[in-house]
Amino acid sequence: MQTTIRRAQMNRAFRWAALLFAGFLIVTQQVMGEGPLIDFDAWVARGKRPKVGHLLEFALKKIDNLGLRGLTATVLIIAAVIVSRRYRSWRPLNLAFLSLLALNGVVGISKLAIGRTKPRLNIDLVKAGGLSYPSGHASNALLTWGMLAYIAYRYTHHAARHGTALAVSVATITLSVCIVSLFRNTHWFSDLLGGLFVGGSLLVLIIAIDRFVPSDSQRS
Repeated sequence: MQTTIRRAQMNRAFRWAALLFAGFLIVTQQVMGEGPLIDFDAWVARGKRPKVGHLLEFALKKIDNLGLRGLTATVLIIAAVIVSRRYRSWRPLNLAFLSLLALNGVVGISKLAIGRTKPRLNIDLVKAGGLSYPSGHASNALLTWGMLAYIAYRYTHHAARHGTALAVSVATITLSVCIVSLFRNTHWFSDLLGGLFVGGSLLVLIIAIDRFVPSDSQRS
């Protein structure tokens, strides 16, 4: 019975991972081919933004930092080590490392290959040595905080009944990072959209892999 459930979960996760990655490819095509989405990028970037005080600017930067690679990776690894030691399983730590390797590999290579400039330069170019697309902040926030929530849900028994709250927390953090990035004009809209697609695809793919390989330390 449990094997059947796990296989169904795995197959569903693989399908979602493929769908999300297809979304990433579509957005990438728009960026590289200067499709209609680029016009929307320009409209958002040119929008007037209200001036904010030092205190609010400080708060916005702290929210933006929730998508920073160094911060998210550190929190994920520390949490994974704690859970691994508590439940005497290497699986949470392995999942954390796998997610970070996948994220940095796919997103890093994409950034270098596409080379898109930042909106603050007031010019949108690809193959220009930029690192704007896809957004590392958006992909980091979704994948890293999402993996942390998944590890908590699957490997800590007391968190099993809090799945909805964990999902809402990840969505809130990720959406906040994206909104702040748009407000501060640090990323084009399509950068963030592409980052969400690729981050979500990798997150669901790693979940599929986890469901594919049985583990006695999981709840089910």
